[in-house]
Amino acid sequence: MSIDLDYTFDNASPQVGAQMTALESFLDPVTARRLTPPLVRPGATCWEVGAGGGSVARFLADAVGPEGLVVATDLDPQHLEARPNMVIRRHDVRTDPPPGGPFQLIHARLLLLHLPERERVLRKLVGTLAPGGWLVIEEFDCSTPLRVLAAPDDDSAKLFTQVMETILGVLQSHGASMDWAQGVHTAMCQAGLVNVDTVTHSQSWPGGSSGLSLHATNSRQLEPELLAAGLSIGQLRAFRELTANPDFAAMSYQFVSTRGRRPAIVRGN
Repeated sequence: MSIDLDYTFDNASPQVGAQMTALESFLDPVTARRLTPPLVRPGATCWEVGAGGGSVARFLADAVGPEGLVVATDLDPQHLEARPNMVIRRHDVRTDPPPGGPFQLIHARLLLLHLPERERVLRKLVGTLAPGGWLVIEEFDCSTPLRVLAAPDDDSAKLFTQVMETILGVLQSHGASMDWAQGVHTAMCQAGLVNVDTVTHSQSWPGGSSGLSLHATNSRQLEPELLAAGLSIGQLRAFRELTANPDFAAMSYQFVSTRGRRPAIVRGN
């Protein structure tokens, strides 16, 4: 299988707004619970890596207050809006130096799983933390097929599974790792972080929900590659109709949130 190292999802695509809205509605509540004090405090300096639509960056800006600072970076930051305590940078975390620091908090969501250099990037982020600072990495675990909970018929369930497996194949062809989420905890420990902990979240997505709309949106974003992989336009249309059908439901992927702290500097007496 050939590998295309370009990032899979283009922030300039017509579907990116729908993609970001669907992700934020599902993931922002989970992320907010993981970024409570002592991770984020008034006056802190934070780096939001791969900020996307900016919902987490805005949350952090509110949390750190006027005395704090949030640096929000993205390969294409066109969807981000600066605030008095937020600066926006066009930035490639794979190759560019850190945009300042040290940071009391660094957060990246659904980013490193797409990067073949993910382990090197994680170590880079760890090195940019202030002593006592926190790193939070959040990813989907796509290592097992999604479970169909209800479907109008067996053929619909099989179609959903076939299209989702093809989407994952396209992501892998771009260098994504479907099971990276399972290894983040270990990678943080090996990088020297302490107080590492992981939580997971999954829920049912019925037809017509923002969650299943994400799969439909991804099928549009990746349509040329899905067709090249052997799916037909008829199958893709039927798949999109299925994700809007209230008689269909599937589990979401496991969303894995892992955080760890850089040890504070201990000075001798």
